[in-house]
Amino acid sequence: MRRKAGTGKGSRAVAASGPTPVSSTLTTPLSSAMPSTYTSEAEYDINDEVSKLPIGALSLGSPGRKLKREKQHPFRFLELPSELRLKVYDYHFATASDVLDLDYDNWKRIHHKLAILRVCRAIYREASYLFYSTHPVRIFPTTPGRFFKTKKPLLARMKPNQRQTLTSLELRLGPGWSSPPRGWVVNDALGLSDCVHVTKVTVFIECDPGSDFFKGFRQPDNFYERFSKALLISVLDEMPWVDRVEFDAWSTVKKSGALMRGLFEVVTSRGLRILWGKERGWTDAEEVEPTPTLNLNAPLLIQGSDRDIMVAA
Repeated sequence: MRRKAGTGKGSRAVAASGPTPVSSTLTTPLSSAMPSTYTSEAEYDINDEVSKLPIGALSLGSPGRKLKREKQHPFRFLELPSELRLKVYDYHFATASDVLDLDYDNWKRIHHKLAILRVCRAIYREASYLFYSTHPVRIFPTTPGRFFKTKKPLLARMKPNQRQTLTSLELRLGPGWSSPPRGWVVNDALGLSDCVHVTKVTVFIECDPGSDFFKGFRQPDNFYERFSKALLISVLDEMPWVDRVEFDAWSTVKKSGALMRGLFEVVTSRGLRILWGKERGWTDAEEVEPTPTLNLNAPLLIQGSDRDIMVAA
């Protein structure tokens, strides 16, 4: 049996390789950019064409132009004038305490600030000098707790080169007036002899046990007055180069008290200059005692020979 022409395997293969005819009523007009091989919207995916475009053609600028990335240049801090660098250090340490002492908040306020000293040797010299020369150090700690009775104050924990940068120290008196801590002793371990640039010592009085308020609680024979006087003498003996002493106190301390008169005697006998702090507001003039006021509503006590007579005013 003979097969009809055009019905063999070869003819069927040729017919299968061509595009499938689609009715014109089912097609949608395509863009001129559409390849001729696609004849229907279902067979055409625009994402395929977008993925073939270069990345520069998708930008708003000129097609094919790559954006140039600017190179970041480091800020040369050490090329600034030294005056500006010192102002930067001063701003950096602005949150530190006015007076350095052993305190529980030192880790949050001071320790992380000192990390700048580890940048390089030049910054260490400049920043450490500004920090220690502008912040007085308390000779003996007054923070309540374990630091108050420590045998190693902050001054003794510092390095000799740090103590040599200091320009001011503070001696705070009043805490422990009934029983001063045993660590409040001037010795070689304290390191006062290394403070060669200290020219001012501030003596701050928190309370005067000699006042009538402490009567019945203070130790006899002016114990704390003698202790404070001897302590100031020991501090000044270790630093004979000190030329001025600043006195300051809380509002309850009187300049005419036994404690202050003893401290004044130590300073004047050495010919040192006396300065006055801002807290108490003392001046070179004599202290003016406030005039006592009479309360007319208070009862008046009249002492008689036989008995006390209370008379209402």
